[in-house]
Amino acid sequence: MGSGKLEVERKFEAGPDVVLPDLTGVGRGVVTVGDPVTHDLDATYYDTPDLRLLRARITLRRRTGGTDAGWHLKLPTAVAGSRREVHAPLGTRRTVVPRAVTEPVTAVLRGKRPEPVATLQTTRQVTELLDADGRVLAEVAADTVTGTAMAPDPGSPAEVTTWREIEVELVDGDPELLDAVADALVAGGIRPSDSPSKLSRVLAGRLAAAAPAATSAPAPEAPEGRAKAKGKGKKGKKAKGKGEDDAAAARTAGDVVLAALRAQVEALQVADIGVRTGDPEGVHDLRVACRRLRSILAAFRNVLDRTATDPVRGELQWIGGALSGARDGEVALEHLRAVVAAQPVELVRGPVSARLRSTEVADVERGRKAAIRALSDKRHLALLDSLDALLADPPLAEAAGQPARAVLADAVKRAGKRLTARIDEARGREAVDPGAHEEETEHALHEARKAAKRVRYTAEVAAPVLGAPAEALVACMKQVQDVLGEAQDTVVTRTWCLRLATAAVGAGEDTFTYGRLHGLEEARAEHADRAFWALEPTLRDAVRAAARA
Repeated sequence: MGSGKLEVERKFEAGPDVVLPDLTGVGRGVVTVGDPVTHDLDATYYDTPDLRLLRARITLRRRTGGTDAGWHLKLPTAVAGSRREVHAPLGTRRTVVPRAVTEPVTAVLRGKRPEPVATLQTTRQVTELLDADGRVLAEVAADTVTGTAMAPDPGSPAEVTTWREIEVELVDGDPELLDAVADALVAGGIRPSDSPSKLSRVLAGRLAAAAPAATSAPAPEAPEGRAKAKGKGKKGKKAKGKGEDDAAAARTAGDVVLAALRAQVEALQVADIGVRTGDPEGVHDLRVACRRLRSILAAFRNVLDRTATDPVRGELQWIGGALSGARDGEVALEHLRAVVAAQPVELVRGPVSARLRSTEVADVERGRKAAIRALSDKRHLALLDSLDALLADPPLAEAAGQPARAVLADAVKRAGKRLTARIDEARGREAVDPGAHEEETEHALHEARKAAKRVRYTAEVAAPVLGAPAEALVACMKQVQDVLGEAQDTVVTRTWCLRLATAAVGAGEDTFTYGRLHGLEEARAEHADRAFWALEPTLRDAVRAAARA
């Protein structure tokens, strides 16, 4: 893979007479503004005939001129307002795209060869924002651009577009600086750009023709463990007006479910790229997207025909399972290392920290290789084709055309009943001597955790229509997942304690500390168990309230 970096930037429209305001002293740390430096840039952009890269918010180009000539692949990330760049050298072959910049988007291209679709000639004037030590905090680029959209058919004319824009990109500055520069530009009469990229502006006509039928989809939920970017208004949410409420009321169940499905297919694709580019959270994000998709398809079988969706659910379960080993061991070993670091020195006997670290490194590498093998399997690419086909021609069932509210409330209710049944089963196990039936109790609570995830994901789909009760249910299920997740984590960590102790015995090392770690993890499991049962009445109330919405 080529070299890469995380790009955080903002784009602004600039008319022909726009002049940059003086940015000296803007934000925190900007002391001086460098002299403008001009670069002439020439770029050829590559994509498939149906623009599948651009539709996935990905751009691939070969650029000459400036300070970063070469092949550039710009990728979406799970972090709002940022993109990841993968670079490769220019090389000597202008028309052959290097594998280094196509491998990360294997799941998007799926065997299609990218070809030139547009060219951009840019005169760029770059101004650096510097701190007191001369360190570059951000770059402000004023671009004059001529874009040419290549004709998709030999007999059609090329389309030429010319415009000016301003890009502000962080270098060593913080996000607050980006906000301050943006405010200064807006105050100077320079408005934010509505276009996500130069290429999307040049190919707007072809992009509209290539886009699938639009469904009003919400932004994908942030994967578990990742923060969502906040929007405007109280608690990061925009206030709803009556028109929005009326629009929500008019939506059919099919509208809502397909919107949620589309959002999660997009999240799955972003996570796939993350795994291939070494994002440490990529595997986790991909598994979460698979779980959400499986839950949507299971919870709304009366909206999407299960004879078409059950095989897809099976394949989602396969890829999620294939990736499980790539993450679970890393999390467990990282936790155990933190526990060891917190122990009194006299209770850490032998090279425990070193063994944990070396084991974690080896396990992470095995997991990485297993993940790449799974994503390279033709079965995974066929799954992505199936998901695309599902969205392109949805197998709508009887409830798809019904008003969304009743269908969504019923789905939440059914998922809630499934959860309470699992909890009742776990309570029955808990009532029996736990020492004699520990594995059965742990299994029952694990099943309750999976059912809680189903409730959460179903409520997330329903929240835009059901409102506050569904949102409260989502928040409650997050708590349940955290508590029961901690209990399940201890099952994995205790297994690792035994494995590590066995290896230590073979090496003639003291095993006292591994026994202590096992005992501490047992105590953590008991604490999580008590926390869950304390939360259970609130859980049941939240389920009932959402089902009545």
